[in-house]
Amino acid sequence: MPYGFVGSMRARPGQRGEVVAILLEGADGLRSAGCRLYAVGVPEGDPDLITVTEIWESKQHHDDSLQLPETKAAIARAMPMLTGEFSSQEMTVLGGLGV
Repeated sequence: MPYGFVGSMRARPGQRGEVVAILLEGADGLRSAGCRLYAVGVPEGDPDLITVTEIWESKQHHDDSLQLPETKAAIARAMPMLTGEFSSQEMTVLGGLGV
């Protein structure tokens, strides 16, 4: 069964755009790591919040992607621009459009 992850993070004021750019710059390489869907979004009305929705072949594929050197480097670059406020939800993906 595919694994789903939905998370949010809060950027420091004025730094959301830079964090989003970091999150998106490595998106092309995620498919080869087992990612089926990777969507970064920003809600209206909250200038600092970022959401990320992911669907992976498996939880193991997701966990392994976090160990890739390019992923670690992106996280290290983004962390100083974040407040430390994170939320996440894991799920088993049962189906749907585009899955």
